[in-house]
Amino acid sequence: MIVWRVLPLDPAAASLEPGGPLWFPRALPGVGRHDNPDRYGCLYATLHPVAAVAEALAPFRGSGQLTDAMLMRGGRRLVLCSLELGAADGDGALVDLDDSRLLAVERLRPSQVATRTREVTQALALRLHDKHSDALGLRWWSTLEASWINVTLFDRAAARLALDRFEPLAPSDANTLAAASFLGLG
Repeated sequence: MIVWRVLPLDPAAASLEPGGPLWFPRALPGVGRHDNPDRYGCLYATLHPVAAVAEALAPFRGSGQLTDAMLMRGGRRLVLCSLELGAADGDGALVDLDDSRLLAVERLRPSQVATRTREVTQALALRLHDKHSDALGLRWWSTLEASWINVTLFDRAAARLALDRFEPLAPSDANTLAAASFLGLG
């Protein structure tokens, strides 16, 4: 499976080091939707390259025109990475939070999955991480566009993850233009 991720790539960093494309930021404070840094690190990705770029540009929604500065973080250019997630036979699946049967079994409501209340989503992720000990992560819908599928990979997926390719983002890239148009940064 190919997943897409946008990050401020550090060209001097090894893949698994901070700033590298396969780094699971466990030492950070845990402000992300599914973060539980005391128990695991997680890496956020999508199944759609435009969605990965849109997630990175979302803080600028409604702020006018797309600028080159919006494609920088901490002095580094944002890059779109394509990652290959391999799975062994019969295990390593993603817990699919877009599957109504799974939600029923787990006694979950869609509003618990998509809320912006981090205490709720982080507790849910921790419960699912512990209950599904062979799961590589969670599959869920984007709050930007429900047809875009996001993936949160737990750090136990690291051994099955490989960098396929990456490209620095530019205002003229097709994925950047599509994401900017979606967000009204035209």
